[in-house]
Parts: sequence; C-alpha cells; structure tokens
Amino acid sequence: MRKPTVILRDCAEYDPEKIRHLVRAGLDSLHLRPNGRTLVKPNVVASGPRFPHAHTRPEFMEGVLRALKDRAASDTEEIAVGERCGITIPTRFAYKGAGYYEMVDRVGGVKMYHFDEETQVEVPLYHENRLRDSFFTPEPVARADFFVNCPKFKAHPWTTVTFSMKNYIGIQDDPHRLIDHDHKLDEKVRDLQYIIQPQFIAMDAITAGEGRMLTPIPFDMGLVLMGDNQVAFDAVCCHIIGLDPLSVPHIRMAHEEGFGPVDLSEINIIGDVPLGLAQERASAFRVGLVRVEDYFEGTSIRAYSGKPPGGEVDYCWGGCPGALEEAIEILRLYDAQCDDKIPPMHIVFGAYEGTLDVRDGEQVVFLGDCASFKGNIHGKPFELESVYVDRSEKSPYEATAEGIFTKMAKVTTKMATQGSKSAFRIAGCPVSVAEQVLLLVNMGKLNNPYLDKNQVIDFNNAYFSSRTRKTINRIFGQPYQRSGPTPRGASRPKQNLPPKGVKAPLEKR
Repeated sequence: MRKPTVILRDCAEYDPEKIRHLVRAGLDSLHLRPNGRTLVKPNVVASGPRFPHAHTRPEFMEGVLRALKDRAASDTEEIAVGERCGITIPTRFAYKGAGYYEMVDRVGGVKMYHFDEETQVEVPLYHENRLRDSFFTPEPVARADFFVNCPKFKAHPWTTVTFSMKNYIGIQDDPHRLIDHDHKLDEKVRDLQYIIQPQFIAMDAITAGEGRMLTPIPFDMGLVLMGDNQVAFDAVCCHIIGLDPLSVPHIRMAHEEGFGPVDLSEINIIGDVPLGLAQERASAFRVGLVRVEDYFEGTSIRAYSGKPPGGEVDYCWGGCPGALEEAIEILRLYDAQCDDKIPPMHIVFGAYEGTLDVRDGEQVVFLGDCASFKGNIHGKPFELESVYVDRSEKSPYEATAEGIFTKMAKVTTKMATQGSKSAFRIAGCPVSVAEQVLLLVNMGKLNNPYLDKNQVIDFNNAYFSSRTRKTINRIFGQPYQRSGPTPRGASRPKQNLPPKGVKAPLEKR
C-alpha cells in the first residue's frame, strides 16, 4: 500500500494567496480533488482580540478554500465550513470574532455550518474497547463526501497536544461532547475517528500555540503542514516538537486500531522544509501537560488532585483539573488584578487522601462529582463522598447541556447558598471551563468575561440567534439517512431508539 504522505512547506506570513498556492500544490501532489459535499473543519475553539492564537486564522482558511475551489471536481455540490467552538460559546460568536464571515464573503460560494445548530445524527460504533455503542455528530459531518481537517498547531492541557485528531472534539455538539470528557478523553478522541476520516489535512502552523489551548502563547513556526492520514500527520507533528507520538495516548490508540503509522520509516515526508529544519524551528516548543498542583504553585490557589474513578489512572487529564488551568488564564485576560483579587483557597479534585492545611477564613472547593475527602478542615472532622455516576449509566440519548446564562444562574445561586461555608462542592463531570470561570468570578469578585462591555451585545445577539435557529432546524429539518462505509469491528451495538428530534442512521430506520 502507498505510504501516507505529510508535506512540510515554508510560510512565514499569513498571505492568503501564498497559502492558496501551497495548498493547491499539496492537493495536486496527493492527487486529490474535492467532490460531492466538501466540508472543511477548522479549529475555532475561541476567537476575538483576546484569543488571537487559539484558532485557525481566517487568512489561512481563505487560502485553503480558494485552493479547494481551484481543484474542485465537476461533481462538487458544495464547499462548506463547519465547526462547534468551545462549550457554551455560540459558534456564531466565535466565527464573528475570528473574521470568518468576512472571509467567506471574500471567497464566495462557501456555505457556513454551525454544528451547535444542526441536527445530530447517530453513528453506530462496532470496534472492540469502544466507550459507547454510538456517537452523535452533526448532519453535515455525517453526509460529507470529501472531508478536510484544518487544525491549529497547539499544545493542550488535557491531551498534551491538539493536532489533527484532537480537532475532532469539535464534530460534536455540547451535550454529546461533554460525555466522557474526563479521564477517558483520549479514548473518546480515538473513538471519534470512526465517524469520518479526512481525505486532506491542512494545518495552520505559521504561528503555533504553545503551553495551552484556549489561551496559547504564540510560537512562530512558519510552516504549513499537509497530509492524507491523521495518525501519520500527528506523528510527524510530534516528531517536529521532539515528542514520541506513542506517548500521546489518543495517537497511540488510533495507531493500534489501524488508522495509520507512527514510524517515520512508514511515512512519506516531502516539501521544501526538511524535518530536521522543522525540528530546529520548534526546538523550544512547550506542551501543555502540567499537573494542576504545579500549575498553581505560588498563587493564592492551592490545588490537590486525587485519583479519578475506576482506578486505572492516578490523574484526570481530560477533565476538571485542566479546565481550571484554562479558566484562570481566561480571567487573567479580562482582569489585570485577577491574581491579587482571588483570596487564598483550596480546590480539590478526585478521591483525595492527603491532608488539607486550611487556615482561618480560607475555603475549600471540591470540584466535580468524583471529588471525595475524609479528614479535618479547620480542625474539625469533615467527610465528603463521591457522587460520581458511572459512564455505563449515562445515555447519549438523554445528554443535555446548559447554556451560559443557566450556568451563571446556577453558580450564582450556589455561591449565595453555599459560598459562606468552609467547604462545598461544585458538581459536574466534567465541571466545564465556563463554570470554573464563573466560580472564580464569584469568589474573587472578578470581571465576568461573559458580561464584558466590549462584547456583551455581540455575544447576546449570537446566543439568541443560535438558539432560535437551532429550534427552527429541529422543527423543520429534513430526514436524513446516513450512507458510507460501515465502521470496522466485529460486534454490533445495542439497538436503542433515539429521542424525539434526533435522527437515527440508516439501519435504525
């Protein structure tokens, strides 16, 4: 079989025409032509003036879209962009902050999909060791004929890195995205690979993002990376920053499932930038895997992490601890006095078995359903039991997600009723970045990012527009039957009836 190919091209600036030329040449080298329903999935997890390096830049996307139009086959029905940005933020707000609407207007003839507004289609899973018997994905993903993945080269506090494979977390809406977004996150990313595979990958690595995911530190790399196999592509990206791809669990597991190679001898690496030169450019790149205790060392927050449920691992990399790291960085962007305002506090994750050195006036917050503790707080015996519900009892058919205003009301009410206590729990699995932001806003009397005067009007317009369009889609959406290859594997999933308003795949109709 032909080796997967990864193309490394030099590109120092966000010049749409140069990017168009590079991507068109990449498509030509890989003998690829967009056809049928062509869907392009960028990474627009966060955007706007405070998040300039979190997303696939609009200039990059403009070059990609123009190249796709240049190479499109005669049977191409549409070329579209689709994404679900960070949880609780309307994708419309993220698209606007990233300049995507203006970019699409410049290109012309490109459709925009907002995955949080689209009908969700059930896709069955058959492989062994799957977390669930099926996933839900937006209809544009399920019906795509030619799928293009356009990630941003970034570090990640939950999965080490976010390259091509991890970008798939945005092919689910909020309710289904939150399920298994815990210590099983890497396994979830692996399972998402069974929904669809990209024919083409084009990554924005001109200015990469190190250290974090929502608030990354800019790192000039000057590269456009392209390829035709996600595992091989992510493996090369790992080698560029001096990381063993097998040390990244979701890459290793997808490789073991047969999705692609990680050995460089099995990957065809071409382009005008040799791998060695790319490695020199990225030699100081920092990944995002830092334990929460170390992240907050020297601040007014003391963090403690116990084991997550199941006993398989000793730290919940995919859940609440990493969300707290992102939350504090967001708040630092909106409030220059953030660290000075936050009072001394203690935040506990998982089944913590150590001691808590809590002084008078200091509070303890237990974050997440699985948090538990037995010991002394303020010299008095204190016991908190886990309220974690095993994933086998959580049905994707019953999955729900709260909007940001509901979260605001819940956190505010919680703090009003529990905030004076020496210790209390914020429930959830996971407790989202948004909820942790709101928790710290209340405890430190910080500026609330969701009420920032510079964006509150645009945010509310996007929020209510998104909810209205989602309701219209749910009422008037047309039935759809999934087609395409059957996922690999021997066993057949349990057959459950989907709830009202959710479309089932072909075999359930």
